[in-house]
Amino acid sequence: MQRFSSTGPATSPAAVGEAENVSKSFGETRALVGVSLTVQPGECHALVGRNGAGKSTLVTLFTGLNKPDHGAVRLAGEAAPGLADRGAWLARVACVYQRSMVVPPLTVAENVFLNRPVEGEGAVINWKRMRAEARDLMLEWGFDIDVDQEAATLTVEQRQIVEIARALSIGARFLILDEPTAALEKAAVDRLFERVRRLREGGVGVLYISHHLEEIYEICQRVSVLRDGELVLSGRVGDISQANLIAAMVGSAPPRRATEIEAVRVDSLGGTKLEVKQLTVGSRGGSVIDVDLSVRAGECVGLVGLRGSGTATVADAVVGLIKRRRGSIAIDGSAVPVGSVHATLRRGVGYVPQDRHARGFSPQLGVDENLTHAVLDRLARRFGIVSSRRRTQIAQEEAQVLQIVARSLDQPVSSLSGGNQQKVVVGRALASKPSVLVAVNPTVGVDVASKELLLDALARARDEGVAVLLVSDDFDDLRICTRLVVMVRGHVTAQFDRAPWDRQQLISAVEGLEVAV
Repeated sequence: MQRFSSTGPATSPAAVGEAENVSKSFGETRALVGVSLTVQPGECHALVGRNGAGKSTLVTLFTGLNKPDHGAVRLAGEAAPGLADRGAWLARVACVYQRSMVVPPLTVAENVFLNRPVEGEGAVINWKRMRAEARDLMLEWGFDIDVDQEAATLTVEQRQIVEIARALSIGARFLILDEPTAALEKAAVDRLFERVRRLREGGVGVLYISHHLEEIYEICQRVSVLRDGELVLSGRVGDISQANLIAAMVGSAPPRRATEIEAVRVDSLGGTKLEVKQLTVGSRGGSVIDVDLSVRAGECVGLVGLRGSGTATVADAVVGLIKRRRGSIAIDGSAVPVGSVHATLRRGVGYVPQDRHARGFSPQLGVDENLTHAVLDRLARRFGIVSSRRRTQIAQEEAQVLQIVARSLDQPVSSLSGGNQQKVVVGRALASKPSVLVAVNPTVGVDVASKELLLDALARARDEGVAVLLVSDDFDDLRICTRLVVMVRGHVTAQFDRAPWDRQQLISAVEGLEVAV
């Protein structure tokens, strides 16, 4: 709220967050070079750029995890606290990361007041008062969530609410949202945007980081673009076209779009590579009931549905991560044992998991070791000794095709940007030359240029005769598909056999409405 002085003109409130000419290097890598950015109270300011552009480094400066080599950071008009004063940082700024930071065994109220419990007499925690204050906070900001609920049972959306509430309870009025919609379905995204608008009305300034450019135009007032550690564009969202925004991000013309399927002749496809019959699985992530599905060589079948519809469960069952109650799965006509990942992969199945951090790579191993992990048996010479020369050759080939940006092939994957980590995950799946490729949300959390590279790689595998099962809730991914299968609440409810897809009909089918296809 703007304050007025009785002795002079109105004064504008100080920026909630300001970086002035900040630079930061890690060894020879210049992560940020002379970047200036300001977030005002009551505004949503977008920060965009390709993976590795410097966004994460800037966030570490704004949250006190790193100190700039040059330049200054100010919060609420004052110089940033010392790095060791974590309480002062938390009182001014909070970041809701793509990966949830809630503690699953604790309740919502306990997570909101984590490390700073409400005390009663004699320094004893006043549990009743803690729950009451957490409940009041939820009501004040319009958050509909039970404060006594265990965090382990919360949805992704609800965990975000808890983290936002935690920041607001401390007093922070500068909120950083890092890829907040990456794991949300459309209805949850709409609710998030309403909450952001409510926060803005309450004077909170939001730095919004996203690769989904359409979101920038819907929720943000200003946008800043980082490229190779430098601020290359900044201004009002309404004054910058999406084409110019993409050009600023990639430093050239917009990236070439991966080949879009127009129509596929059935007689041009090979034999059935993957066949699923009467698959029934019970899963907290979305049970499936009597699912029939097949993918032929040279085909990319898109499995589409809202979160919890069962699409990811089908993928997990195909690769043997979860056991099926009933039904069969066959690769090249040969039945796959129940719940055996090793047996499935040995049958020629490549896998791009939904969560790259949990299942996609070994964080402390280098790029080369991760890329070749699935082909060690082919690299082994006598007595099981792996040929380092051959491993390096394969890793170089995959890194070049996917344009993986790393200091060297032995750089730990944990130190790469999110987009380059995802390229490593896809590269590892393709390095095994699979006959069947199962990919779950393969472009999540990557920039527009990296997305095209990844989709190109999948389309190339399809054209080379690989049977691709693509599970994605990003409709833009589906342009490389030859056929779509829609799931709603564990059942296959619709199929689209001919591209290009009618987007309105597809959305209606995914929402569970009857459509004529």
